[in-house]
Amino acid sequence: MNATSESRAFPDQGFWSGKRVFLTGHTGFKGSWLALMLEQLGSVVYGYALPPDTGCVLSAVPRYAGCVHADIRDPQALGKAIREARPDVVLHLAAQPLVRRSYADPRETIETNVMGTMNVLEAVRELDTVRAVVVVTTDKCYHNREWDWGYRESESLGGHDPYSASKACTELLAAAWRSSFLGHTGIDTRDTPIATARAGNVIGGGDVSADRLVPDVIRSLSNSEAINVRNPLAVRPWQHVIEPLHGYLRLAELLCGKTGAEFAQAFNFGPAEEDCRSVGDVVDLLCDRWGAGGWQHDDSVQPHEAHLLKLDSSRARRRLGWRTRWSLTQAIEEIVLWEQARLAGDDLRKISLASLERYRSAGS
Repeated sequence: MNATSESRAFPDQGFWSGKRVFLTGHTGFKGSWLALMLEQLGSVVYGYALPPDTGCVLSAVPRYAGCVHADIRDPQALGKAIREARPDVVLHLAAQPLVRRSYADPRETIETNVMGTMNVLEAVRELDTVRAVVVVTTDKCYHNREWDWGYRESESLGGHDPYSASKACTELLAAAWRSSFLGHTGIDTRDTPIATARAGNVIGGGDVSADRLVPDVIRSLSNSEAINVRNPLAVRPWQHVIEPLHGYLRLAELLCGKTGAEFAQAFNFGPAEEDCRSVGDVVDLLCDRWGAGGWQHDDSVQPHEAHLLKLDSSRARRRLGWRTRWSLTQAIEEIVLWEQARLAGDDLRKISLASLERYRSAGS
């Protein structure tokens, strides 16, 4: 089954209105944006995540039917929360999302990303309400061979660093639970389709995480400080945060359909080829749009990070009707507009809703 038109890649309000959605990681960068989108669509959103810290300044903006601040590694707390929510759809975003942090605390990374996902899937097994599960992983789940072309969903999984390895494990875990328990041929004879979503490097307003390029640059620009860049020649698949989130929602819609099992697989969500650009290019675009700043190469010894990474998103384009709407240049413009409005003291909710409206207009 293919999507009938590209316009269908936008979330269907008729589908989402009134749907009970259990969203893990709602206090994070992507989770906060996704919760706001779901709220606009009329969903009944239940969040489960650690209390907000430095991950996102947007965490208090969306409105929820219920919110639990607890650890994804706690199966009892998680099970209680999801039983009380009785969701139609589970969107699993909770994770330890940083490569460099995974070097500092590999145990936390593995326990959160792998065992946390198992806890979610085991909790789903106890419910008869869940119609679809989307597990969000990353483009870094692939065994990176520094190829010039984009990785397809059929490529080998792997990971040089603990973070990448944890996400490759998460992919394998989701596939095992899909075939063993939650697929109609599994032990449970359930029909709860599970799909995984592998997004490229996601950027956007509101991300304040440490050791991420865009928030690090924004902090330096805001404070008129020098910008130190670790790997200026590294190439990544950059895209605005709104782009893959629309893909996740479209995927969940199709999983809930009559042919949902056909979509119970992995999907890449990455930008067009021309937007796979170097770190140095992204910093230059940010400085140019900000109207100030410049960068210097930090040539100190750093933990290993991949030099070249691209995604082939043809499956999502063909099967889901999904495609990116904003170029990298447009994404950078949106980020600077959002961050400068935030620094001016504007209302974060108003800023974010305006961004979502501009995105919808770009796709019309």
